[in-house]
Amino acid sequence: MPASDLPVADDVAGLYVEHSTWLQGWLRRRIGDAFTAADVAQDTFLSLLDGKTATQEIREPRPFLATIANRLLAHRHRRQLLETAYLEAIAALPEEFAPSPETRLIAVQSLQEIDRVLDGLPSKVREAFLLAHLVELSYAEIAERLGVSASSVKQYLSRAHRECLFAISF
Repeated sequence: MPASDLPVADDVAGLYVEHSTWLQGWLRRRIGDAFTAADVAQDTFLSLLDGKTATQEIREPRPFLATIANRLLAHRHRRQLLETAYLEAIAALPEEFAPSPETRLIAVQSLQEIDRVLDGLPSKVREAFLLAHLVELSYAEIAERLGVSASSVKQYLSRAHRECLFAISF
């Protein structure tokens, strides 16, 4: 770890010592599962290590940590819904067309990675991607909905496709 990251790690360690038990308890009461609560609490503190958050400037640590944990729970829930929808679609296929368990796992992991990438894109880029692929709108229809030009839609979709391709390339 570079020396410049040590203050961040020290700040996060301090937050962890002071608030991890509270956060796990809060999550356990909220979701009713001690194991998931522990995982989400751990992920909450790990997310602070990226150095993007000035941890020394946090005035109210518990609401701050709860906000991060809620966001992580929402992402976790969305990933589970995505996986469930895919597995239900696969279950509806005739057996001879059903992919192997290995292929299913790769597909679920790829869908989760695409979901993660889309979540990190600007809202108009993400919305253009979803409108194009889930609603199957044309560039002109997407442009009208988003209040942008068709060339902007083309740029948005190029960016989203590029990011998704990079994400799932092994």
